[in-house]
Amino acid sequence: MELPIRKVILLSKLLLTNARLVNEGQTRDADVLVDGERIAAVGNSIAAPDGAEVIDLAGKYLLPGMIDDQVHFREPGMTHKGDLASESAAAAAGGITSFMDMPNVNPQTTTRSALKDKYDLARNRCTANYGFHFGATNGNIEEIKALKVGEAAGIKAFMGASTGDMLVDNPQTLERLFKHAPLIVLTHCEDSPMIWANEAKARKRFGEDVPFSEHPNIRSAEACLASSTLAVGLARRHDALLHVLHLTTEVEMDLFSEKHRSEKRITAEVCVHHLWFDESRYDALGAKIKCNPAIKRAEDRAALIAALNSGRIDVVATDHAPHLAEEKAEKYFRSPAGLPLVQHALLTLFDLAADNKIDVELIVERACHAPADIFGVKERGYIREGWYADLVVVDSKKKHRVSSENLLSRCQWSPFEGHEFRSTIDTTIVNGHVVYRDGKLTGKVVGQKLECHRER
Repeated sequence: MELPIRKVILLSKLLLTNARLVNEGQTRDADVLVDGERIAAVGNSIAAPDGAEVIDLAGKYLLPGMIDDQVHFREPGMTHKGDLASESAAAAAGGITSFMDMPNVNPQTTTRSALKDKYDLARNRCTANYGFHFGATNGNIEEIKALKVGEAAGIKAFMGASTGDMLVDNPQTLERLFKHAPLIVLTHCEDSPMIWANEAKARKRFGEDVPFSEHPNIRSAEACLASSTLAVGLARRHDALLHVLHLTTEVEMDLFSEKHRSEKRITAEVCVHHLWFDESRYDALGAKIKCNPAIKRAEDRAALIAALNSGRIDVVATDHAPHLAEEKAEKYFRSPAGLPLVQHALLTLFDLAADNKIDVELIVERACHAPADIFGVKERGYIREGWYADLVVVDSKKKHRVSSENLLSRCQWSPFEGHEFRSTIDTTIVNGHVVYRDGKLTGKVVGQKLECHRER
C-alpha cells in the first residue's frame, strides 16, 4: 500500500456522532466534537458547527488512540527493515496514535546528542505521535545523569542477551542506573548466562538445526524470573521508577502488585503476541513467532491474561520489531528475533474481548490510559475536552482478513497472515486529523513529539 506523503494541513472542525464511546472505565453513547487539534466537546446530540465535517459512526466503538510504549522502528541505521515513516503509518492503520521507540538503532540512542538527532529525524515524517527512549550501557551513566525530564520518554536497560553491546550486565552499573536515573527505567529482563548455557545445550543436541520449538527452553522461564527479580529488587532498594517490559511467564506474576498504577512505582507490561500465541504454534509458524523473551506455554499465556485483568500487568504494548522475510528464513541461531505487530495489536485485543478473555473497557485502560499515566504523557490517552484529539474508531461487526496486500510495515509479512479478525480499524485520528479511514491512509502526516513529564 502507498505510504503517506507530507502535505499542507489545514485545521478544521470534525463532529463524530452516534459513537459507542469507551473511556475511563465506561462505555456509553456519545458525540465528540473536534476543533483543530483538540477535543472541543463530549456529549449527546452535539450540533454540528458551520463548516464542520460530520462522520456518523452508527454505533461503532470510539476509543482514545492506543499509546504503544515499546516499538523498534529501525531508524536510524536499519531502514531496510522499516523506518519512522513506514512503521508509524502501519501503526496508525492499527489504531496506534502514539509510539515510543527503542534505542537499539545505529547509532544507538545512548547519548543526548544522538537522542536530539533522532527527534530531528522524526520531525514531519511520522503519521503518529512519537517519543524516544534513551539507552543505558555499561559506560554511559554520566549521560544518563545529565538527562532532563522531557528529553526522553524513559531509560531502557537491556538486562538480557538481546542487543549485543547494549547489554547492561555490570552489577555496579545497574546499581548506579537505578540510583541516579532521573526518569522511569524500562527493563528487558532475561538472564544472559542462563541463556548462553541453554544455547550450548541446544547446539550439542541439534547442531545448527535447532528447531524453533526450542526457543522457550533456551529463553527459559527461569532466565526471565532471575532477571526480573533482580530488576525489581534494585528498584525497591533505590526507590526508582521501574517498568518491566514484555513479561512472558506465570512465575513472574507474583513480583507485581494488583494495586492501581497510581499507587505503584513498579509497573509491568505484556505484549499482544504473548497474549495470543503459545508454544503450540511453533510447529506451524517457526521463526515468524521467534521473539525475545520467547512465547511460552499455554499456561503462561493464561496467567498473563489473568494478570492483565487483575491489575498486576498495567500496560499492553507490541514490541513491534520488523525483519525482512529472508532474514527470518535463516536457521535458528541466525534468524533474528522480533515480529511486526503494530497494524494488528488492537484487533488482537478485540478478538480476545470477543472470546470473553478481557473486556473493551480493559483494552482502553491498559493500552491507552495506563501508558499515558506511567510516562506522564501530556494531554493524551483519554477522551477529554481540551485534550488532543487522538482517536480510533473500531467496527466490531466488520471482519478483517490479513493478507500481504493490506500490510503496511516495510517487511511485508505478518504472523497473522491468513487470520480473519472479527473487528476492523475503521478510522484513526491524530491531532484532530483523519490519517486512516476505510482501509486507506489519507496522506496526512501530522505526528507530533510526545511531551513526557513523569520524573522520579
